[in-house]
Amino acid sequence: MEERTDFESEAARVAAAIRDQILDGTRVPGSKLVERDLADELGVSRVPVRDALKTLVTEGLVTPRPRTWAVVREFSPADVADLNEVRSALEVLTFRLAANRRTRDGLARLRAVLDTEHEAVRRKDTAMARRAAADFHEQVTMLAGNELLHEIGGFLKSRIRWLLLQHEDVDGVADEHQALYDAIAERDVARVSTLILAHMGNIRYLDDPAWRDEDPLLGGMAGVESAG
Repeated sequence: MEERTDFESEAARVAAAIRDQILDGTRVPGSKLVERDLADELGVSRVPVRDALKTLVTEGLVTPRPRTWAVVREFSPADVADLNEVRSALEVLTFRLAANRRTRDGLARLRAVLDTEHEAVRRKDTAMARRAAADFHEQVTMLAGNELLHEIGGFLKSRIRWLLLQHEDVDGVADEHQALYDAIAERDVARVSTLILAHMGNIRYLDDPAWRDEDPLLGGMAGVESAG
């Protein structure tokens, strides 16, 4: 039993390492993930690698192939559109709840994440700024204080984090996060709603830009100031 626990712990570490490489772009979409090669690279046996790949398949970051290999998932335009539709519904609720329920400690944690994002932008560390930007959204989910919402977000976490890491405008995203933070701190639910809708409009990273005019929620919001 203890041996299996060790394998599970090692599998989690291997999954985390491969996940980070995929999200940071070190392992590009379509690249092969071969059990034997990964085991040699990470200094582990093939059993935890096999379990890690199964985890990443479940998370939607890896596509299985026959026998002992897989590939990093290539997200199609349809995949991205699906993610954006689901994320749009969840984010509005999440940010509204966060503004309504935020605590002093939770707000301090959100502030720390935002400070990291601003510092990364200042140092022109694009990779760190993107990671902090994704962390900002995850921390807001924690502030919302809804276990079911957190559970749903956990199921989609890796795919949505991948989506959130695709943007290039790290300065603009950080400014919009600052405006969202200020509105959450002030418990201004109406302003948070306006800002998050505009924010999602500005960062539908890989989708057809024509979607915005046709969206029933966001149509006509092109003039909204989101950065504050």
